[in-house]
Parts: sequence; structure tokens; C-alpha cells
Amino acid sequence: MTDQQPLLIIDDDATFARVLARALSSRGFEVLTAGNADEARALTRRHHPRYCVLDLKLGDENGLRLIPELRALVPEMRVLLLTGYASIATAVEAIKRGAHDYLAKPVDADAVVRALLEGDAPSADDELLDAPEAPLALRRLEWEHIQRVLTECDGNISETARRLGMHRRTLQRKLSKHPVRERPDQE
Repeated sequence: MTDQQPLLIIDDDATFARVLARALSSRGFEVLTAGNADEARALTRRHHPRYCVLDLKLGDENGLRLIPELRALVPEMRVLLLTGYASIATAVEAIKRGAHDYLAKPVDADAVVRALLEGDAPSADDELLDAPEAPLALRRLEWEHIQRVLTECDGNISETARRLGMHRRTLQRKLSKHPVRERPDQE
């Protein structure tokens, strides 16, 4: 299936990385793991992995910033970005920076394998998302907007709060909450 090409998992959650590594090893990948950006760069230089599963939040570091660096080291690398804080803004930014796909946690190993081995991400000309049958909830729209502005500000909370016209503490409180879930059964 993968001809034992190396796959690099970059996640600061050691337990998640270990479980995913075991699952992907059993599916035919030669798995390497890194807990931070420096380890990831070193392993990429040494092993030239064909595949990469990258977490968005690596402690104080941002996985989005690491995507172009890894792709510069190994241009043919397929990068899959995982996050527990899914938003349209981060998905779009991940694709712009060179990720091939983007999945929200929790995710199972089969979904990871499908995302890594299937065709490239849709181009900008393709329709990325089907229009929702019902409009998004106001709280979800707010979350998406905050994430987009935060991404534009490279994660700078103070600048994001200034652009959004809100107090910095208010923004921090909103960001400390988990993303608003979309519930199609609610009206």
C-alpha cells in the first residue's frame, strides 16, 4: 500500500501520537513521531517522509507555520493538518500554505489514511463546500470570524482584539471555549 514510505506524526500530545502511530504502523506505514517543530524539522531532514500528519497547535507553536518549511525540505510530502479547533479559516489557510487535507479531531486512523492516500485537495476553482441547508448559527459564525481574523494576525491576540473592536480579555475568554458545534437537528 505505502511501500513502507516514512510517515511523520507531529503532535505535542504524546498519548495521541503513540496511539495514531501504532494504528498507522499496522496499516503499513513506517511511522516517525515528533513532539515539536524542531524535532519535526530534524526528522524531515534525516528521513524525507512522504507523508505528514501535523497538529495545528504544538504547545506555543502553530502548525500552520510549519507546513511551508516541511514542504520546502520535502516538496513531494503530503501534509494532513489535524486540529481540535476546526474552523473554515484555518482549513483555508492550511490549504493555502501547502497542506493536502485538513481533518478535525477526534479522527480515526482510517480517515487519516484516506486523506493521505486519496487525490489532492480541491483546487480553488472547485467547489470546496456544499451550501448548508440551514444557515449557520450566529455563535458559529462569530467563532468562524474570530478564527479568520486571528489567522490573519498570525495568532496575535492583542491585534485580533483591536481589529474585532473588543477587549482583549473578552477575546481570550471566547478563545478558551471550545468551538461552537453545528447541530443540524436544532432549529
